[in-house]
Amino acid sequence: MDGHITLQNGGAATAPFYLPQGDECALFEAASRNDLPVLLKGPTGCGKTRFVAHMAARLGRPLYTVACHDDLSAADLIGRYLLKGGETVWVDGPLTRAVREGAICYLDEVVEARKDVTVVLHPLTDDRRILPIDRTGEELEAAPGFMLVASYNPGYQNILKTLKPSTRQRFVGMEFDFPAPDLETRIVAQESGLDETRARALIRLAGKLRALKGQDLEEGVSTRLVIYAATLIATGMPIERAIEAAMIQPLTDDADIKRGLLDLVTAVFG
Repeated sequence: MDGHITLQNGGAATAPFYLPQGDECALFEAASRNDLPVLLKGPTGCGKTRFVAHMAARLGRPLYTVACHDDLSAADLIGRYLLKGGETVWVDGPLTRAVREGAICYLDEVVEARKDVTVVLHPLTDDRRILPIDRTGEELEAAPGFMLVASYNPGYQNILKTLKPSTRQRFVGMEFDFPAPDLETRIVAQESGLDETRARALIRLAGKLRALKGQDLEEGVSTRLVIYAATLIATGMPIERAIEAAMIQPLTDDADIKRGLLDLVTAVFG
């Protein structure tokens, strides 16, 4: 149960770096003040998880992050009885701890979780703000400050993995995309230590790779991968080798497509 859960504590002074693209910070703060759940939509690696970590620190709230996957069940979130020292004891899951403590619970890629998870979320996303725990007979009322945040990538949705309208309509929606080139250049330079001139060239390449989404590539290169490439370059790795390792290899296993992408790298960088 603990392998996919992280807990973050902090404050505004230690907030992870995040460069706003619009009014998303103000919207998140308004949702928090009014006890509204938030649903983040956007492609992989565009900054959704960093945004939540930044806002949790900025608001001074503990943050429980759960990386959802195919086997994640409601019990993983709520808790279960475990044997400890010869005794059976109840151990709260991350959602229950967040409800008790008034923390933020962030469900990353919520559509990957099993269907029973969304059923558990429903009473927390309306005016009841309660979490029924059938195994203990408790009905927890969310402590002041509790906030439920979930995210997913609409590009990966299919008929088997999607959020029902009845679930989506319980959240305030926020749409994310890759930052504009000037912003993304600043982000990459800040995160990697690479100078802005070379970072700008990487962003230009990223834009060309993203234009291939739906043609040769299932997904465009993420800001995260661009930062990886910039980090390698900043530490002395040759540019083309860093780009191949961080921006080309993760995108495809097809040898012909990789050769074509490397030709594109040569065209951009000479």
